[in-house]
Formats: sequence, structure tokens, C-alpha cells
Amino acid sequence: MTALQPAPAQPGARPALTAQLVDWAAGLRPADLPDAVVHQAKRVLLDYVAATLVGSTSGAARIVQRFVAETEGPGPATVLGTALRATAPSAALVNGTATHGLEVDDGYTPGSTHPGGPIGSAVLAVAEARGADPEELLLAMAVGLELTCRIGGAGHPATWRRGFHNTPVNGVFGAAAAAARLLGADRAALADALGIAGSHAGGLFEFLHGGGEVKRLHPGKAARDGIVSAELAVRGLTGPTTVLEGPNGYLHAFADDRYDAEHLVGGLGSDWRMLGMYVKPYPCCRHLHGPIDAILAMAAEEPLDPAGVESVRVETFPAAARHGGKRIDDLISAQMSIPYAVATTVVHGVPGLEHFGDEARADPRIARIVDVVEVEEAEDCVRDYPAMRPARVTVRAGGRERVLRIDQPYGEPSNPMSDADLERKLHRLAGPVVGDRRCADIAAAVWALDDPARLFALLGAPGDVR
Repeated sequence: MTALQPAPAQPGARPALTAQLVDWAAGLRPADLPDAVVHQAKRVLLDYVAATLVGSTSGAARIVQRFVAETEGPGPATVLGTALRATAPSAALVNGTATHGLEVDDGYTPGSTHPGGPIGSAVLAVAEARGADPEELLLAMAVGLELTCRIGGAGHPATWRRGFHNTPVNGVFGAAAAAARLLGADRAALADALGIAGSHAGGLFEFLHGGGEVKRLHPGKAARDGIVSAELAVRGLTGPTTVLEGPNGYLHAFADDRYDAEHLVGGLGSDWRMLGMYVKPYPCCRHLHGPIDAILAMAAEEPLDPAGVESVRVETFPAAARHGGKRIDDLISAQMSIPYAVATTVVHGVPGLEHFGDEARADPRIARIVDVVEVEEAEDCVRDYPAMRPARVTVRAGGRERVLRIDQPYGEPSNPMSDADLERKLHRLAGPVVGDRRCADIAAAVWALDDPARLFALLGAPGDVR
């Protein structure tokens, strides 16, 4: 990995980075979207729906649903998986929380961020409230995802090292731009929307050390705040037009002026960062997926006897090595723990949501293996991240060692999940919530995306198609 360096500036000035993004986002037209980008936007939308429908049953989502139901009247936007309807900002808050509620949502490795939650939540809520047509919806998705990936990748890992959770920190900018496009903002208003969004950017990684359910809120917060930023901008509220590169802007405040300007603005309109997004096959933090894939590959070659596992060493990159916790008190601590992910995969094989629940966490077989898993950084893994998400796993069992390195976990663009597998993920996650027939109809509606109103009707309460 090439170390991030401060972006070069012209003498006496900083490069006008925000303006380049604004010019691109304001000038983009549906005809400018390559077929691959349109298809990717639909994939992200389908994965977003799967994550949000199952996440609508999570504890964090239920809390936010109750809050919205108790504090405002019905609005024009659907709260997925429920009969609740709310204003666009509130629907986005609830849906974004649900998206991240069970750790099954997408991501972008170079930015260590989850673009789909903030952008899907903002776009669907505003598109429904405004009666947007399919082309407007897809364009907004593309703009929002692309800006989130570019801003996230430009500042990571500097932002992460400073303790920020990248999803809400950079997702709010993508959500603001997407909402602004749906609201018909001109260039000046879109610039103001980004400027206002900068004052909403925030989210701390302290959830790893307790009180972790606030993490679930972060994509919803970014989506809601992005919509509010755009709504205020089109009404005339101004924001700094140098919100990213200014002397007190995002890249200074969040990245300590250590950022990659090429990732941010290079190849705008020709190189699409959103094509580099991944899909999660397992319901846990993405940093856990490489070790899971290694255990699965070893077991496929030769079965692993849980009782015979003597030790496991996981070598990986710093952001993943931080997830070596062995104190497993609740769902989120299990979903954030490499030792737990390794143990449950040894015992159960491919991990599903049920393998992170109360009963599974109480299994003494898993507790024993958790105790013998050690997680550490390795020079080659540090070097290769974030171009890769490498993990080398060494399992000692029966007096011998087996070693396997995973360069890219399943679901990355270089190791992709097929469209068919993505549909199966929708059925697996959302089927218990809305039924398999509804899942099939949702998939068809997303792939066609010729009638957003029909899609919105399918996303509401189970059994209630408007």
C-alpha cells in the first residue's frame, strides 16, 4: 500500500477539489451512466433492500421506529418492512438504521465505508416523496454512491486512525448530493448542500469499546442529515464551497490533511469507484470475512474437528487486527470479533444470523475455540491493505499446522457474488420477514426498475401491497 501523503497544493492555495466534484455531480445526465454503473446501482439497491428488510426487525431499528411513530405524523415515505410512513428525513433515519442493524450491508474497501445504507435510504425516501421517475432514481443512486466512495477512499485510513467511523463521516456527503439531484438543485444549491453536509459529518468508533448499538444508527443519521442538507440548500441556506479542501474543511478536520486527491477527483466520469463496492455473504463486520473464508476453504479441503483445534493464529492488517476481542457479551460484540467468527465457522460452517444469536454464543465449543484464537498484524497484510483485505490463518490441530492466506474475501469485485447469489441473499434474509413470493417480486422490480411506485409498494408491511 502506498502511504497517503498530503495532496499537493498550488503555492498559496489549496486545490479546488469540492468544485470538481460539484461540477461533475451537477452536470451528470442519465445518458452519461455506463451500463455497468446502472447495473451496479441496481445490485446495490437490491442488496440494500435485503439488508433493510431483515434489519427492520432488529432492536436498534425498532427503537428508532417507535421514536418516529411517537414524534411525527404520517408522511409520504415508506419505512421498509413496516406499515409506518414518515417524512423523507425520518424514513431515511429509520431505514438507514435498519440497513446496518444486522451487519449484512455492502461496503467499499478502499474507504472502509458502507455506501449503500446512507445512499439507498436517502434516495428511496426522497424519490418516493417526490414521485421521481426511474432515470432520476438511478442517477441519484450513482451520484451518491460515487461521491461516498471517492470521499471515503480519499481520506481512509487517516480518518479511521483518528477514531472516526467512515460511514456517517463521508456518507452524509453522498446522501446530500443524491438528494439534491432528486430535488432538482442547480449547481450552486448542490454545492451548498455539500457545504451544509460538512457540518453534519460525524461518528465515532468508540462503539467497539461498549454501547455498540449506536453504530447501527450511523447510516440512518448520514441519510437523514444528507436530505436535510439538500432541502435547506434548495431553500437558500448556504454552505462553504470549499468544504472538503478548505483550511478548516473535512480533509483537514477528519483526515489531518493526509488524503489522496487522485482517489477523490481523478477520472471523474470515466473511472467509477462505485464499481469497486463489495457485497457481504456473512452477517458480521467485513474485517472478519477473510478469516471466515480461510476456515471454510480449509474445511472444504479436509474437515476440521472442533474438538481437535489446539490454536488459531490470524494475521491481518491493522483495521482488522483491532477486532481481536474475546469478550462476547451480545450480538454486536460477536459480529465484531475475529475470534468468534473463526470459532463459529469451525463449529457450524458458513455462518448465518442464527450463529451470532444468544443460543449460539452460549455454546461451550465456541467459547473454547475463541480462547485459543490470537489476532495480530502481519507485515505483508499491512502492505497490501486497502488494495486487498488479506488474512492469513494458521490452524494447529492434531499436532500439525495448516496455513492459508486469503487475499480478497468473497463478495469483493475480484471475487464477486453473482446476481443469482445476490437474489438468494435477498430470499435468505428478507424471506422470513416478507415471504418468498414478495422477495421474488421485489427482485423483479429492482432489475426492471421501470415503476418505482410498484417497488415502494412492495417494500412496506408484509402482506400489504398498496
